[in-house]
Amino acid sequence: MEDFGKVDKIMDCHNHEKGNLIQILLDIQNEYNWLPRHILLYIGKKLDIPLTNIYGITTFYKYFNLEPQGKHSIVACVGTACHVRGAMNMLQRVTSVLGVKPGDTTGDFRFTLKTVNCLGCCALGPVVMIGNKYYSNPSTGQLKKILKQLS
Repeated sequence: MEDFGKVDKIMDCHNHEKGNLIQILLDIQNEYNWLPRHILLYIGKKLDIPLTNIYGITTFYKYFNLEPQGKHSIVACVGTACHVRGAMNMLQRVTSVLGVKPGDTTGDFRFTLKTVNCLGCCALGPVVMIGNKYYSNPSTGQLKKILKQLS
């Protein structure tokens, strides 16, 4: 049986209040890098919230992850400004280097690749965000170098 000590501490910080569910889920995701089902079941039981309600929230907000995520997030912009500047070619380079398609995580759980419609830096497009840094149209070689540094 799993020790839910970390989960209990997080819920303690939010006074075990149903109204704080979103913040509790955010804190749990920050701790585990995703929201495991057994933890959602535990939260539901402790806060007397049906699992269907919890899933309603976690599937409504795109930020929540119900599958294990990589240690490092890679987010490629495919919005209009980036698209017309070659976002799909850049995305192809990223998928080639990682060996995964958007929405997937590498087998070693180092990287998760996602796409978004805008990263807010259209003038630099096409853009990929690796961790908290933005890269403008990186080459295959640059991508390999950046990812190697994160090892």
